[in-house]
Amino acid sequence: MLTVWGRATSSNVQAVMWCVGELGLDHVRHDLGHTHGGLDTPEFRALNPHGLIPVIRDETGGVGAAPVWETAAIVRYLAARYGRERLGDAFWPADPAARARVDMWAHWAKESVAARFTVPVFWAVVRTPAAKRDPVAIARGVRQLGRELDTVEARLAENEWLAGGHFTPADIMLGHVLYRYFDIDIARKPRPALDAYYARLQDRPAFREHVCISYESLRA
Repeated sequence: MLTVWGRATSSNVQAVMWCVGELGLDHVRHDLGHTHGGLDTPEFRALNPHGLIPVIRDETGGVGAAPVWETAAIVRYLAARYGRERLGDAFWPADPAARARVDMWAHWAKESVAARFTVPVFWAVVRTPAAKRDPVAIARGVRQLGRELDTVEARLAENEWLAGGHFTPADIMLGHVLYRYFDIDIARKPRPALDAYYARLQDRPAFREHVCISYESLRA
């Protein structure tokens, strides 16, 4: 049994849960963080000394009872442990060179796209009271994010999925913020390849279940 700690409204938890859903893993999830609290307890700090979600413990996998934390590390672990068995070699290739091509796009998507969206844009628009919002900073954040999305647009114009011809963890690292990106009130220039990609993500049941959920509880 896989245990996940982290609230459903956390975008990082959503990335992990989307991966869990794609892999069809039996699991239990505990709400922690934000209004649920629980991150500063000795019990949780024993799981993650940094006091951050998500965290998993896989009682049946290769790490046994040892917790795994950090979103990207968790997704890599799940992909390596279960991906080829359940989704085929293309999801997380056995060949190191092929796997590196997936991993580099996954890393870039998390560090260059998701990071430029979550705090500079989403937090600034949704999690900041209207009276305290900085329109100049928000516009700057949208422009900086847009430069990364232009790279995504060019990539998706030539490939069905971010790392190539198959759905991989790279799509989880990119796609887990796209529901909010397309839903919040910001300026978005036309990117037809990204629009078509987002439509493909919406066709995936695990994406709809774990990512396309309300974030109203996060509003300032």
